[in-house]
Amino acid sequence: MRFIDEATIEVHAGDGGNGCVSFRREKFVPKGGPDGGNGGKGGDVLLVGDSQKNTLLDLLHQRTFRVKKGGNGAGKGKDGAASPTVEIAVPLGTEVWELSDDDGRLFVGEVLKDGQKLLLAAGGRGGKGNAHFASSTMRVPRFAQPGEDGEMKKLRLVLKVIAQVGLVGLPNAGKSTLISVLSAARPKVAGYPFTTLNPNLGIMAGGDYERLIIADIPGLIENAHQGSGLGIRFLKHVERTEVIVMLVSVKDRDDEALLLHDYQTVMGELNAYNPQLVKRVKLVLLSQTDTLPAERVKELLAALSPKIAEQGKRLLMAVSSTSGTGIEELKGTLEKLVISSPS
Repeated sequence: MRFIDEATIEVHAGDGGNGCVSFRREKFVPKGGPDGGNGGKGGDVLLVGDSQKNTLLDLLHQRTFRVKKGGNGAGKGKDGAASPTVEIAVPLGTEVWELSDDDGRLFVGEVLKDGQKLLLAAGGRGGKGNAHFASSTMRVPRFAQPGEDGEMKKLRLVLKVIAQVGLVGLPNAGKSTLISVLSAARPKVAGYPFTTLNPNLGIMAGGDYERLIIADIPGLIENAHQGSGLGIRFLKHVERTEVIVMLVSVKDRDDEALLLHDYQTVMGELNAYNPQLVKRVKLVLLSQTDTLPAERVKELLAALSPKIAEQGKRLLMAVSSTSGTGIEELKGTLEKLVISSPS
């Protein structure tokens, strides 16, 4: 399935039905009073959170949503039927922005829970029939209200993946392999850049935290925040994560300066996109450590820890998804970081 995280749609809520002008016409009642019914309300357009969905792909096939007009009122006091509401199911984490003709946009809201509903466009009210206007001073009203127009809006939907932990790093840092080890996710893994073209989600079970959701974000490169590579499309998916874990691969980079450069590159891209993301980088992993002798890995940890830890704000660990080294310790650390992080 293609991962689609943005879509533009148009919604047209239902117009209200017209009120009716009618008078009683019954045998032996020569001067019957007004009995025109009210028009029915036009249907609304709602966004509904659906935990079973993980992409906005459906909205590429249907971009326009129209609701039927409410029924018109009729004689004998019959009100028109309200038109049914239209609901659009979307993944959890979907934001909605209203677009204007001058290219501006206004935040409408977001859905974060299964079944949560968000009003996109309100249906028009039905018009009042002439029976509504009858009074002691106006006994024969010969008019009724037309129904109100339903709202019409052009909207931009943006999906931001909901996960407690986000994995970031340069291409081929080992993120996809790590998430496959930590969870039941089976992302594509290969030895070339940009193997991951879409965010992958995995659920880590066990321990004190029964359901820890991890997102593997496609690799970042220098100037990703300006559109280079694939990073800019997916940096938004780490905005909701409570903890960001950065992977720095030691494969073919047995050099402290090179590893520090890789770390600073990714941190720079996070900071350029959103400075708040830097504060969420709670853990840095030296990954693919099975490619180096264990003694050399210890030396790198000792040399880089003072430069990365930043007075205890950030942890540095070494792991190998291939050999399993450090994986169990990593699971416990992730749980502690998520539990202790502000929600």
